Amino acid sequence: MPTVALTGSSGLIGSALVDALRERGDGVLRLVRRPARSSDEVQWDPSSRYLDPVVLDGVDAVVNLAGAGVGDHRWTPSYKREILTSRTDSTHAVATAIAETGRPIHLLSGSAVGFYGDRGDERLTEDSAPGEGFLADVVRAWEAAAHPAERAGSRVVYLRTGLVLSPLDDPSGPLVRIDRSGLLVATEGGAGGPLLRAARLGLAGPLGSGSQFWPWITLPDEVSAILHLLDHPEIVGPVNLVGPAPARQKVVAKALGRALGRPAVLPVPSFALRIALGEFAGDILASQRVLAGVLTGSGFAYEHGDLGSAVDWLVG
Repeated sequence: MPTVALTGSSGLIGSALVDALRERGDGVLRLVRRPARSSDEVQWDPSSRYLDPVVLDGVDAVVNLAGAGVGDHRWTPSYKREILTSRTDSTHAVATAIAETGRPIHLLSGSAVGFYGDRGDERLTEDSAPGEGFLADVVRAWEAAAHPAERAGSRVVYLRTGLVLSPLDDPSGPLVRIDRSGLLVATEGGAGGPLLRAARLGLAGPLGSGSQFWPWITLPDEVSAILHLLDHPEIVGPVNLVGPAPARQKVVAKALGRALGRPAVLPVPSFALRIALGEFAGDILASQRVLAGVLTGSGFAYEHGDLGSAVDWLVG
């Protein structure tokens, strides 16, 4: 069975992916910033922009998910630099190490639907042009940092992830947590917090107008999609990791309300989000009608292929 190296393996997606890889018998090597605690861990410093190629001896593929959480802090100039450099530095290090091994190690590199920016009702595929804004700029630089591996002849896939939905273990916290494209961590300050905490009280409603498209995907489907891409070496380039049918945010709110037996009508005004979250609120209110053309075209089968089944799983 192959051996897969991971960065960002302690995050929402990474930790679930580690479990899934081990369950199917793949070897796992975790690149961690703290001192290694077991034989399947190697300490590294992504801020150094360097990874010793020797670390990748015996590795067949790397899944690179490292990066600072966008929703962890307000977007000060210094934290915006950290959002950018934590992604580009780690990706450059991994891609350069792959190139220096001289072996065609596969690289599945973290990316985001934030690439497309705020595009209203426009249908967005992997061939769509990049958008504008801070997160769009971050994603372009993030993907460009993987080019050394591409130039060396390795297969590179860009995991343009959407809103990853997962239940929280803590029953006192928000109903679900949302990881926006690898760029929004699952904290109370994330996109789902204001809506989903209110859902428990029967007060949830649209965020802003609620007309913005949310390109959602459940955590099991996100992990299964990454495994699918590991197993299909013919797929290269950007891949939108989203469900088959993006939904408007107010539809998501209503579906959660119905599943909980509570109304979902009270809106959260845009100005309130901007006061609470600052510049970050603009990306929560952004609309991205992202389609999973490459994923569905390659025969991927969703466990939660519609919003109803996704919400039932979240609240069940």
